[in-house]
Amino acid sequence: MKTKYKLFEVYGIELEYMLVHNSTFKVQPKVANLLTAKNGTLIDDIDNGTIGWSNELVAHVVEIKTQNPVNNLTGLDVHFHQNIIEINNLLAQTNSKLLGTACHPLMNPFTETKLWEHGSNEIYELYNTIFDCKGHGWSNLQSMHINLPFANNEEFEKLHAAIRILLPILPGLCASSPILDGKLTGYKDSRLESYKYNQKEIPIIAGSVIPEQVFSRNDYETIIFEPIKKAIEPFDKEKVLDHYFVNSRGAIARFDRNAIEIRVMDIQECPKADISIAILVTEVLKTLVYHPFTSLTSQKNWNETALAVILNNTIKQGENYRVTNVDYAKELGVLTTENVQTIWKHLYQTVVANIPETYKLTIEFILEKGTLSTRIEKALENNFSEKNIQKVYTKLADCLQQNILFDT
Repeated sequence: MKTKYKLFEVYGIELEYMLVHNSTFKVQPKVANLLTAKNGTLIDDIDNGTIGWSNELVAHVVEIKTQNPVNNLTGLDVHFHQNIIEINNLLAQTNSKLLGTACHPLMNPFTETKLWEHGSNEIYELYNTIFDCKGHGWSNLQSMHINLPFANNEEFEKLHAAIRILLPILPGLCASSPILDGKLTGYKDSRLESYKYNQKEIPIIAGSVIPEQVFSRNDYETIIFEPIKKAIEPFDKEKVLDHYFVNSRGAIARFDRNAIEIRVMDIQECPKADISIAILVTEVLKTLVYHPFTSLTSQKNWNETALAVILNNTIKQGENYRVTNVDYAKELGVLTTENVQTIWKHLYQTVVANIPETYKLTIEFILEKGTLSTRIEKALENNFSEKNIQKVYTKLADCLQQNILFDT
């Protein structure tokens, strides 16, 4: 299979979902049962045509993903939805179903976490030894990953520069995790807030979440990979961990497959929402690469510290965060201080001619009604009883089964 694709020639999408019990709504560590029911025997990865299924670190999370790079995102939500229906049919045997959103609102990760115990689990065992993978930042976070290719150093430079500029405002489009432990956390994106600190024992692994100013493979090796390798060496006597796998920035360079993987995006309520967002994000990135509002030089001049300030505020306030850094706003074609929601509306209008009709209404709904976090908060109406939370999230599970948007 071809391994070096040009910018935006192909895409890879990964979606993570938790399994919950139909009645109690508790997380269900039944992914092994699911994979066995599908395959006949337990294997870590299942090829189901366009979409593949696989396990994750914990036994209640399944990942479904494009089995191979696809040259178009249009229609991909239909393929994902077909697999979700098939998975839910299989899960009926265990009285379970899939649930979207980035965090289970009632899970106690310290008592309910069960790590994956099958197949190639030595990596997960080592991670657990180092970090103790019981906690929201490990066992209660589901996201969408977008993989974008580059063919050479020049394309990597442009793509990495553009992605770094866009990362800080992505939670203002994608946040879906306002609740942990049955309470509002005060963060629109509780998943990312937890993610920032889940590897605090070796902080270089995630860094500032925003990647450093590196725009070539050699610099990436020197500035990011080498410090990670040195930091994990004392913990990895058997040399199990790979630096590609360990790097946990919000966008990671995969030089083994010539792609950058964006990882800061909360999973939504249904594939229609996820793929609509993926299309909007990739079209905006094309603009930042091919027709930047400033210049490639200007994009590259932003250090991770300055960008992380904006990211951290957006993690907390989501689309409501007002970007006061006018120089940053200029990178996105905005000349005044505006909130993130307004910036995304502007970016949408910039690329709307390139958005397939099928997805315009979905994007416009999200931009008007707010992030899924905002809609969840509104639906709860300040009633955080377990019964009411379960009622709202049951509706979210129905949205996933039907591939429809969540509205209050």
